[in-house]
Amino acid sequence: MPAPSINPGPLMLDLEGAELTAQERDLLCSPVVGGVILFARNIRSKGQVIELNESIRECNPYLLLAVDQEGGRVARLREGFSPLPPMQALGHWWQQQPGEAIDGAKKIGWLMAAEVLASGFDFSFAPVLDVDADFCTVIGDRSFSDSPEAVTAVASAFIAGMRSAGMAATGKHFPGHGGVRGDSHLELPTDRRDWQTLLDRDLKPFIALSDQLAAVMPAHILFPAIDATHPVGFSRRWLKDKLRAELGFAGVIFSDDLTMEGAAAVGGYTQRASAALDAGCDMVLVCNHRQGAVEVLEWLEQHSVQGSARLNTMRAEKYQSWAELENSPYWRSAVAMSSDLVAQQ
Repeated sequence: MPAPSINPGPLMLDLEGAELTAQERDLLCSPVVGGVILFARNIRSKGQVIELNESIRECNPYLLLAVDQEGGRVARLREGFSPLPPMQALGHWWQQQPGEAIDGAKKIGWLMAAEVLASGFDFSFAPVLDVDADFCTVIGDRSFSDSPEAVTAVASAFIAGMRSAGMAATGKHFPGHGGVRGDSHLELPTDRRDWQTLLDRDLKPFIALSDQLAAVMPAHILFPAIDATHPVGFSRRWLKDKLRAELGFAGVIFSDDLTMEGAAAVGGYTQRASAALDAGCDMVLVCNHRQGAVEVLEWLEQHSVQGSARLNTMRAEKYQSWAELENSPYWRSAVAMSSDLVAQQ
């Protein structure tokens, strides 16, 4: 599929409900809006979400459409969609039967991506590459494992499955959220480990999988040993010096949601957006706070902030329709495998 001639804008918004409002139609026409993320409140059924995505694209065909469909407890698409296990189930499987688990992870990565793509999205923000088991309250079983080697091996297969379906992968939450107990939705966690300690553990999956990742999403965490002033997603030291220059990552950088409490220390919504973009983010997410999103949109328009061409790499490369999926023996096999893993939890 050829890349469009217009780059997506640098702002990703959310929607209030299951249908577009008149205000939202106006917002989506702004050249600085480059994407829309849907949450559970926006999704009633498979047919409804397909229609909603079509109506979004009618407003602006260049928009990137995203969702959080990780598996386990983070699954926005439920009614009419295949159940997906928490990723930790795949990590446990790998510890016991590595060969079978790799094949299974690839199939489940394909299943997740294929159903998301068939519903009109470009991508899911996945996979979680945090190294954790149950230390961090907000990560836990969203992570493949508390072993960097297990995370790398299983996530690599999962990403291969995503890519075979036509979806680009986003690794989160760089450089790793598994070393703090705090939930960055509710506070700004502080991780006092140094760079070498992170290299030896949390960063291993991000480094090993960098060629497979089209994008990363940094964590709202403060690492005083690396940058004592700015959380990762607002830090030039982290994003430009470490991620880009030292680790050589050339893909997209998405901010995590700028309305989270972990971002509040940076200032108001326009200050957060400005800091994230200046630090190196290609797209900022402003969700669950419409006034904050409007403030950021107006600021971006006033300053004529352009979107990055890198964002075009996140577009769906191909997709199968739901009818094609449901007639596919591979889809039926993947659904059976995923359902069995879910039942074992």
